Amino acid sequence: MKKFNIAIVGATGMVGRTFIKILEERNFPVKNLYLFASSKSKGTKLKFKGKEYTVQELTENSFNEDIDIALFSAGSEVSKKFAPIAKEKGVIVVDNSSAWRMHKEVPLIVPEVNPNDISWHQGIIANPNCSTIQCVVPLKPLHDAFKIKRIVYSTYQAVSGSGLGGIKDLEMGIKGKEPKKYPHPIAFNCLPHIDVFLENGYTKEEMKMIEETKKILNDYNLKITATTVRIPVRYGHSVSINLEFENSFNLDEIYEILKNAKGVIIQDDVSNNIYPMPINAEGTDEVYVGRIRRDFSIENGINLWVVADNIRKGAATNTVQIAELLINQL
Repeated sequence: MKKFNIAIVGATGMVGRTFIKILEERNFPVKNLYLFASSKSKGTKLKFKGKEYTVQELTENSFNEDIDIALFSAGSEVSKKFAPIAKEKGVIVVDNSSAWRMHKEVPLIVPEVNPNDISWHQGIIANPNCSTIQCVVPLKPLHDAFKIKRIVYSTYQAVSGSGLGGIKDLEMGIKGKEPKKYPHPIAFNCLPHIDVFLENGYTKEEMKMIEETKKILNDYNLKITATTVRIPVRYGHSVSINLEFENSFNLDEIYEILKNAKGVIIQDDVSNNIYPMPINAEGTDEVYVGRIRRDFSIENGINLWVVADNIRKGAATNTVQIAELLINQL
């Protein structure tokens, strides 16, 4: 089997370390592994398949190595600067930041949803926002069947979505200490504030979900609104999704479609208190759907409760899945 030279940019971060773990778990055909991070992380030792690797400082010369694919998770500014450098050296970049997601020449990929879009990449491929990923996995087959007219997203997002700083704020807040990452305590609280506020009153996170959903589903006529909320949970984002379809449906059809949807697991037996919860999604790669019920307030309306591990499927696993699509073309 052909093997590939892989680089990880942001290797010491939460998602970067998970890249390494998932490459190993999925037995990705790695020939040589290059780990890059900022100067403060230079020299850090990380293990992959029992072998120890030393993290190198990311510089403009890092991609002079013979690298096939680089997985980026080091923030937008790093991606904006270094992804084009890598691309010029013949490296294919799969980027986990928001830097390239809405760029017209950059495909935004969720492998279960729009794998064919990878065919028009020009050296950079974007990984969507974590909340968007877990939503479009069940929405795509429903859109194909009944044509979605409108989406209302309400999210309940884990602190790990803010990186280690978010987790530390939660842990320290439980001990009664002041937050450093968030503007208010997150322990025993909810913050309707993820990313910065924009002039339209929405946050950047909310607009990401709106615009990315349209791009991934390739339907710019969709009417979408979103409210994103940070909650005191370590791992696993939850989203309440309200849908209005153009076409009529029955619930049996919804269940059958979702049961057969790639990457989806239905957990919906309310008589036995079975429904998706982040505590059960943690450490897994599937998207869990439950609380499936009609919205009686509108014609052709439905409610879904969707949960997934935001660090795995919402970030690292989806990125590695994109790389798996790539190596089938190389």
